[in-house]
Amino acid sequence: MASNRPAPEAPFGAYDTTGQPVGQGFAGTAAPAADVEWNPTEDSVRPVRGRHRVVKQRGGLARSSTVLGVGVIAAVGAGGMATAQDKPRVAISLPDVGLPDASSLPGVGALIADDTTDAGAAAEAAADPQDVAAADLAPLATLSSASPGGQEAQGGSDAGEALRARILQQAEQQQAAADAESRAAAEKAAAEKAAAEAAAQQATAQAKAKAEAKAEQEKRERAEAAAAAKAEAERLAKLAASYALPTSSYTITSTYGQAGSMWSSGYHTGLDLAAPTGTPANAVHSGTVKSAGWSGAYGYRVVLELADGTEVWYCHLSSMTVSAGQSVGTGETIGRVGATGNVTGPHLHLEVHTPSGGGIDPLAWLRGKGLTV
Repeated sequence: MASNRPAPEAPFGAYDTTGQPVGQGFAGTAAPAADVEWNPTEDSVRPVRGRHRVVKQRGGLARSSTVLGVGVIAAVGAGGMATAQDKPRVAISLPDVGLPDASSLPGVGALIADDTTDAGAAAEAAADPQDVAAADLAPLATLSSASPGGQEAQGGSDAGEALRARILQQAEQQQAAADAESRAAAEKAAAEKAAAEAAAQQATAQAKAKAEAKAEQEKRERAEAAAAAKAEAERLAKLAASYALPTSSYTITSTYGQAGSMWSSGYHTGLDLAAPTGTPANAVHSGTVKSAGWSGAYGYRVVLELADGTEVWYCHLSSMTVSAGQSVGTGETIGRVGATGNVTGPHLHLEVHTPSGGGIDPLAWLRGKGLTV
């Protein structure tokens, strides 16, 4: 705060750009002599009138708060607003506050001493008491490098435009990066979707091919089975044509391997076909009579030997119509059913022996030849 004590009267007038007094005093008093040096101090400065009081700053710079605020706004506007150069210059005038030339104040002249052109302009503006504030803004405008209407203002505008261009460029780069990332994500998703669809199509095609192959295999197997069945039927038909049942109008009373005490071996060694006495006994296949005659417990027996060495025994016959060494054909009668030997009733006891002499099941053998027994 400035001192409230009355300050002594000091010579106060107008000064030129070199700091020398000219003409009448600023307050209407006579100018001091040229050889008198005026060095204002805190005690000699005239008290400020009105609201615009000069305050003491820590750096030794006393400035009107209104002037300082307007200067800061002007500096910020000139340095940061790119459109400042397009606006017309506004003259700033303040009421007479009784301030001296800004260049003559201690500590202030040094701020504007570097640029004599700007200092001279400020001194010329300070000649009019109403334009003190406008002249006082020149150093701030010089420091901010944004004097309206000059090259420095154009430089500030260019700097603002450059900053704006850099910001827009960064925004465009960020947008381009975001777009590229979005496109990459979309392309990746599309590629994954296409790969999944291709995999699904491939799996479907493989499953279809596998099903078709399986169906074809089953079809082929069915055809092969049908062909095999047909061939077997043809073979059996041929065999049936070449083989005949040993007798007719019969009833199976005992089968091969059946156990019982009435058989000397402990089990039945042949197939018993019960039929009335005198029923013809026929050759099951063409062959040669190996033997014909009495055979103990078998009664009258005829042994028929086939071409492959298999022997068929006809036992318990009531009579025989062939003799040993005789050749017979399929279905030819070789004897008649009877009850001779160890029997309980008239029947044909049929046995089948392999070339090695072992007995086998006559029922299975007959059925294997295509006969229905």
